[in-house]
Amino acid sequence: MDSSDSAAWDELEVKARVEDPDAVRRALERAGARLEFRGAMLDRRFDRDGALAARDQVLRLRIFQPADGAAAFGMLGWKGPHSQRGVYRHRAEAETRVTDPDAAVAILEHAGFAVTLRIDRTVEVYRLGEAVLRLEWYPAMDVLLEVEGEPAAIERAISATGLPRESFLPESLPQFVGRYEARTGRSARLTERRT
Repeated sequence: MDSSDSAAWDELEVKARVEDPDAVRRALERAGARLEFRGAMLDRRFDRDGALAARDQVLRLRIFQPADGAAAFGMLGWKGPHSQRGVYRHRAEAETRVTDPDAAVAILEHAGFAVTLRIDRTVEVYRLGEAVLRLEWYPAMDVLLEVEGEPAAIERAISATGLPRESFLPESLPQFVGRYEARTGRSARLTERRT
């Protein structure tokens, strides 16, 4: 996890389906990747009467619950409309760390925002050079690996994973959900809580 309290940047990323997370973990460790976080990562997207969705924007509180029992913390973020830059998915993004995620939820709800999407997953976050790699396990879906950074850093990180370059796509989570459901004939589940 980035230790800074806030950041604003153009986010570039790719995602891949992972069949053998242990092999990817070992490859990253051999390449010198540093584990920055392990535990639950709970996303809560907020909107007010669909105003943000209509502009292809996201207001998200991401809650991190460390596996070692340390105090949970959050990252409150905004994402602009998505686009594609070459072989990477792109969005403008700004986020800031919050020490009390429950208070952040209360503030957003009092301001008239409501949770419109929940995503619960267990993650391992690694840093390799200037790239951030995140292995993600969902309640019922494929394991995914997301790689973020600048193009050169992303490409070096992809090489270190041992996965074929063509398996990394500039696509969103819903597209991976669609592939999972088409391939397996089962419904994906992205949250522990059924709504």
